[in-house]
Parts: sequence; C-alpha cells; structure tokens
Amino acid sequence: MEKTKQTAPFAVPRHVAIIMDGNNRWAKKRFLPGVAGHKAGVDAVRAVIEVCAEAGVEVLTLFAFSSENWQRPADEVSALMELFFKALRREAKRLNDNNISLRIIGDRSRFHPELQAAMREAEAMTVGANRLVLQIAANYGGQWDIAQAAQRLAREVQAGHLRPEDITPELLQTCLSTGDLPLPDLCIRTGGEHRISNFLLWQLAYAELYFSDLFWPDFKHDAMRKALADYASRQRRFGKTSEQVEAGARA
Repeated sequence: MEKTKQTAPFAVPRHVAIIMDGNNRWAKKRFLPGVAGHKAGVDAVRAVIEVCAEAGVEVLTLFAFSSENWQRPADEVSALMELFFKALRREAKRLNDNNISLRIIGDRSRFHPELQAAMREAEAMTVGANRLVLQIAANYGGQWDIAQAAQRLAREVQAGHLRPEDITPELLQTCLSTGDLPLPDLCIRTGGEHRISNFLLWQLAYAELYFSDLFWPDFKHDAMRKALADYASRQRRFGKTSEQVEAGARA
C-alpha cells in the first residue's frame, strides 16, 4: 500500500498519543498466554514509530503500563516487567541509530531498581537525538500527573516563591510530565474500546480522538497511515467557528 500523502504541513500532528489496547484479547483469540500478545505488540510499536518518523511527527507517546495495571495477575505483571526490561536493553541502540530520543514518564518508584537503572541508561543513550521523541508512559496515570504538578506548585507557594493567584492553567501545564513538549494533537486507541482510561487527562483536552477496532498487535503501518490520514481530514476549531478557522487559514 502506498504511503498516505498529507495535504499540507499543518495536517501532520506534532504529537501523537496512543493507548495500545488489545494485547491480551489478541493472544486469547489465538489460545496463547497473555504475554504472547504483549510480545507481538512490540512489532506494532516498531511499525508505528517508523510511520510517525516518516510523516514528520515530532512526539509519539505510548501508554505502556498504567498505574492501574498493577492490579492484573501477578504472573502477567512479572512477565510485562521482564519484557519491558529486555526491550529497553534491546531497542535503545536502535532508537539512537535512527536519531530517536527516548523518554519515560510516570512514577518510577514502584519499579525494581534494576529496571529503573535500565530506564536511565536507555534515556541517556538517546540524549541528543532529534528526529522524533518517543515517550513511554509507564506506571503513569493522568490523575497522578495532575496531582504531582499541583504538589510542585504547592511547595513553591509554601516556600514563598509563588502566590496562589499566580497559578494559571499555563503554569500548571509546565509542571506536568510532558510540560516541555507540544500537547497531543491526536490520540489513538486500539482494541475497540472508546475511552481514554486515565491517560494524559489534562493534555488531551483538545486532542482529536481516533478509535480502531484492531487489537494492538495488528495495528501496523497501514493502520497508522490511515489514522494520520483521518486526522488530516479534520478541521480543528479550538472553540472557534468553521468560518473563523477558514478565515484565519487564508490570512
């Protein structure tokens, strides 16, 4: 299939966020253990990275492990941690060779020290890469992100460096895990579910939402290009009327 051609530079989202859902159901459908679906999902990650880099996307954020996922069966969580550890060690050099920077957001304190060290090493290996920022959300929750930003600002107020009335939406946004990056333009969820599941709650306020019935391991190059093409066909108004947006585009 030919690559999707974007109609104009502004039709390419600067930041794409993805909820990678359906690994377990993909495996169950094939009478395989759940971890087999997560392993198969790694190929989909590679495919999506390739398409986003080709299209000129600046940031790709993947929801790998939510703060609620600890509630899953212990053997599945353990297998996921082992898969995450191996993927970090295996993929970091490949990312660096392709000029892709890796960042990991979320509360790392609950991860094993060895996994925390692997995270730091993988990030350090890709420092300076500027083709694409690959951001992995691990032990992440949107409510946690907003709470930790509020705590940072509260400490500033407590120290006398900030007045409560100085706290604006713009200032709070800079304290989020993604505060130095553009807000997501497009949020994709695979697996047929239609919710955002505590993912980037603040950041997705004006993102375009795209839902796919494909399980994550099946969401490869063509599916990603289809999502980008759908985004390019939409008009983003941010509270304005269509006429105002069109007039601004002509100006």
